[in-house]
Amino acid sequence: MLETFDPVLLAVLSNRMDAIVREMTNTLLRAARSAVIAMSRDFSCCLVTGEGDLLATAEAAPVHVFGAHLQARSMVDLHPDLSEGDAFLHNDPYLGNTHPADHTILVPVFCAGMHLFTAVAKAHQADIGNSIPTTYHASAKDIYEEGALIFPCVRVQRDFRNVEDIMRMCRKRIRVPDQWYGDYLAAIGAARIGERRLKALVEQYGVETLRAFIHAWFDYSERRIVQEIRRLPPGRLENHARHDPIPGVIPDGIPLKVVLEIDPASAYIDIDLRDNPDCLPCGLNESEACAINNVMTGVFNCLEPDIPHNAGTFRRIRVHLRENCVVGIPRFPHSCSVATTNVGDRLVNATQAAFAGIGEGWGLAEGNPSLTSGCAVVSGEDARHGNRAFINQMFLMGGGGPASPVSDGWINLLIPVGAGLLYRDSVELDEQKYPVLVKSLRLMPDSGGPGRHRGAPGTEVVYGPRARPIRVVSAPDAWQTPPRGVRGGHDGTCSQDHILRPDGGETKVEGFINVELQPGEFIRGRDCGGGGYGSPLERDLQRVLHDVQERWVSAGQAESVYGVVLTRDARGEVNGVDVPASEARRSALTQGGAH
Repeated sequence: MLETFDPVLLAVLSNRMDAIVREMTNTLLRAARSAVIAMSRDFSCCLVTGEGDLLATAEAAPVHVFGAHLQARSMVDLHPDLSEGDAFLHNDPYLGNTHPADHTILVPVFCAGMHLFTAVAKAHQADIGNSIPTTYHASAKDIYEEGALIFPCVRVQRDFRNVEDIMRMCRKRIRVPDQWYGDYLAAIGAARIGERRLKALVEQYGVETLRAFIHAWFDYSERRIVQEIRRLPPGRLENHARHDPIPGVIPDGIPLKVVLEIDPASAYIDIDLRDNPDCLPCGLNESEACAINNVMTGVFNCLEPDIPHNAGTFRRIRVHLRENCVVGIPRFPHSCSVATTNVGDRLVNATQAAFAGIGEGWGLAEGNPSLTSGCAVVSGEDARHGNRAFINQMFLMGGGGPASPVSDGWINLLIPVGAGLLYRDSVELDEQKYPVLVKSLRLMPDSGGPGRHRGAPGTEVVYGPRARPIRVVSAPDAWQTPPRGVRGGHDGTCSQDHILRPDGGETKVEGFINVELQPGEFIRGRDCGGGGYGSPLERDLQRVLHDVQERWVSAGQAESVYGVVLTRDARGEVNGVDVPASEARRSALTQGGAH
């Protein structure tokens, strides 16, 4: 098909598809009411073919959309009476969704009477009716204790009109009904924009041309990844990871194992996740979509960035799962409340770090895997508005990104599953929208893992309530096991959360956080710095100087770890590098076994 399809038209139509997804994305971003969507951008849009194959994902978070084909296929399987004007709400983690908090709107797009596409808009909600005010219920023993409203691809619009029974159900159960309804309308609007633009595209080019394009685009994408895999050395890569304990929930943590088989001759990458623990009585189990999404993300992080992300590419990456596995296919009623993060972040890290085993120039270090209190779901009553109830997930953390073979880590990674696509909140807007006071927000010196390329520093945020108490719920990881460096790079720092009392005392909080802060109390969250890549003794001297002057690295670490001797001016400010002394210092550290 590829040989017969006009390559210029192929490029035009592929970019038109991405443009449609971007317009859907901008619609949802501008129309949503909750800050978790409108400010933090915890949502994604994509296009799927009528056969259920992922087609276009521009600007979408991979954790949201790499498994969207599972949801689209479930819509077709469950609804043989699909018709124009339908829309479906899908948040069922046992039926292809990521986790219950990701409400997904699916709109089948009909052209010339045929179901040719599905427009998908997935958005993380501020509240979904859980038994406690959070969308990350890590301690839930099963879905019943979790308490989420589950919609197994339920029709919410027929003939372009809402099914009011479903609207009333959601409004009755969700803690912030008006906010939810505004976000619902924004998602519906985004999907309908996609529907409208696809219909116009088909009208312009015709059904047969679009069908031919889909086949040609998938074939081209497959050819691109075949070329990429064939330049990899053959071999088996195995990597281990660990989710840290949550006292009273998973007291021993969760050991994880990722096995990759790279076969350049046949141009396949196989990822085996079957040798992992069974599903656990907590909310940390991966859904099938998340297990696929997160290891695929780790692979794509290590390949050329211009490879398309669609069903054609996915033909060459095979993910092997088993049922009733914490990183496989969950068995009902095990909870998948926290499926998108935590264990998922460890999977991304383990997969991309495994590629570093190929040799120099391959793979990535590990990035921050911890949703500290800086990314908590915060709720309570707002005294500024007649004690009106509020709830929202705040994104005030940064999350240190992993170092790569060619660059330092990015300071706003947030977490690996987000792929750097989510936004940090504006402090001023959070304080305006919600009754919280942000006392400080800063990068932490010496938190990024030292290396030839340095992991990004972690972030510290301190905030608390104003006039009335607030509840803070989060599920941080990595308070024992930090993001690891690779190829001689050092680890980043661990995460920390502390409650700060008015008398100056501090209480450390470990594992699942579910606390009520009184006025005058604050909570301090410190996320992890990313892991480093390569020996810190090989880092460019001027880059170390720059890091010290930016206060990302202390002068002490510069000398003791990087082997860089700094010079100072008359005021004691660092102003340069003593090159001969640094070379001698590095030689001494090398002979002493440092790296």
